[in-house]
Amino acid sequence: MKKWIVTLFSLLFLSWSAEASSLTSMLVDQLGVSEKQASGGAGSLLKYAKGNLGKEEYAQVASAIPDLGSLIGAAPKSGGGLGGMAAGLGNAAGLASLASQFGALGLDSGMISKFVPIILEYVKGSGGESVMKLLEGALK
Repeated sequence: MKKWIVTLFSLLFLSWSAEASSLTSMLVDQLGVSEKQASGGAGSLLKYAKGNLGKEEYAQVASAIPDLGSLIGAAPKSGGGLGGMAAGLGNAAGLASLASQFGALGLDSGMISKFVPIILEYVKGSGGESVMKLLEGALK
């Protein structure tokens, strides 16, 4: 009986761990980037989106991405320190900040458009189409 419970607990833990890291894994697998680039790039985009979402909308997106906080924490501290606040300064400032953050990761700004559909696909699978649409709107 004990062995069965330990096995069940191990399977649940492994399942949770795989889910928490699956966005990063998707980016690594589909784009051929490193884990650091995948988590930092996703974090940069999600930080930008956070600046374009209301509190309730952001909570919905956060519930679809189990490791959102660690992804945002992995975003480079570049772009003049503006991070997600650049969104409030207008689209051009926000995009310039994203390009700078991607550059700090060794990625060119063209990679931004390759990250977005993968992140949206992940969010659609974990949070549904309505949450994906919220995020999609925040990333425009």
